[in-house]
Amino acid sequence: MGIETEFGVTFSHQGQRRLSPDEVARHLFKRVVTWGRSSNVFLENGSRLYLDVGSHPEYATPECDSISDLIAHDKAGEWIIHQLVTDAQERLRADGHRGEIFVFKNNTDSANNSYGCHENYLTPREEDPGTYNQYLIPFLVSRQIYAGAGKVLFDGRDTRYVISQRAEHMWEAMSSATTRSRPLINTRDEPHADAAKYRRLHVIVGDSNMSEHATFLKVGATCVMLSILEDHGQVLRDFTLENPVRAIREISQDPSLRAKVRLANGREVSALEIQTEFVERALKYRDRKGLPVEEDRALDLWANTIDALWRDPNELSSQVDWIAKRRLIDEYRDRRGLSLDDPKIAMIDLLYHDIDPDRGLFYRLQKSGHADRIVSDRQIREAAVIPPQTTRARLRGAFVKRAKEQRRDYTVDWVHLKLNDQAQRTLTLKNPFKSHDERVEKLISSL
Repeated sequence: MGIETEFGVTFSHQGQRRLSPDEVARHLFKRVVTWGRSSNVFLENGSRLYLDVGSHPEYATPECDSISDLIAHDKAGEWIIHQLVTDAQERLRADGHRGEIFVFKNNTDSANNSYGCHENYLTPREEDPGTYNQYLIPFLVSRQIYAGAGKVLFDGRDTRYVISQRAEHMWEAMSSATTRSRPLINTRDEPHADAAKYRRLHVIVGDSNMSEHATFLKVGATCVMLSILEDHGQVLRDFTLENPVRAIREISQDPSLRAKVRLANGREVSALEIQTEFVERALKYRDRKGLPVEEDRALDLWANTIDALWRDPNELSSQVDWIAKRRLIDEYRDRRGLSLDDPKIAMIDLLYHDIDPDRGLFYRLQKSGHADRIVSDRQIREAAVIPPQTTRARLRGAFVKRAKEQRRDYTVDWVHLKLNDQAQRTLTLKNPFKSHDERVEKLISSL
């Protein structure tokens, strides 16, 4: 599995923007270009860092077979980009610019443009996407009740607090599009692996999470669902939604969690009821078949989270982003007597996602012990330079590190390692689970 995160950027000088996002992004990536003569590079930790459409820095974690590793590498992306900010800030000040660069791990900007957080899961080729409408789509539509990042939304009539940042920007259940007709699941067949054996489930509906706990639960619960779906002997209740796009908005717009959505069979159910049914089936599945250690942990967290949501969502203010942010906003409004549409509230909404560890509101919560951890700061710093040791990323990272040390010209993507010399030596690595390969070891030793 892996996560791709697009970040929002802006530059402010005494509250006024002085540089465009495009200019800021170019300053951020000046250092990156020196690493690989391009703004699209693979790093020594096996990840990919590049500048996406719309001047959004994007970080794609290396492929991970451990959920905890994935959390560490997702957070390492924030750390790496923050180092780029620090470097760019010094150069800007040397050039006479006295403002501050802000980078946000969120999903919408002030002009209501949306940018993504994409999850990738390697699934068997024989898996039938035709079953997704019955089970996986309802799961993804309803899991925002613990995976949403929260947002103060102005819809042209009034201002309200909603659960998910991405919900308003989804237009289809499944398609090969990613932008103009954005689906919950992107169906483009691009497994970055042996296409005869694997598919890539490309989930693009999720919010970017600041909370490590929320990311662990979001990914872990999805892994549990996929384990059940891949066991074709299992029977799940059909939750096919009459209109998934309408349903995801209806759920997002009701933080009380009481909103009912209509199923294709005419029944009306809440997101909590859908998630409760899936949790109960997952617990029974574990009793019969068992689960890997981390999926087992994720299922316990999932079950405990759903129980807490039934009792009182505020119990999860140290674990779930939309609840943590809402609590911050409510406390600030109560102290100042502000309405939800006050510009100061919009600022709190935004600064919650600031990746600066000294300035971001989420990190202030974390430092004060009000945000639960999954990994340590040490694990995050290690993940910024060391790839996962149990996947193909180990080979890619070792090749990139050695080639850079020897100042050799090379080209890398998710599947290929290539030396741009006279021999044009190229290796194809189709097995994401293979962390040792004699061919790669020989290539590295020859550098």
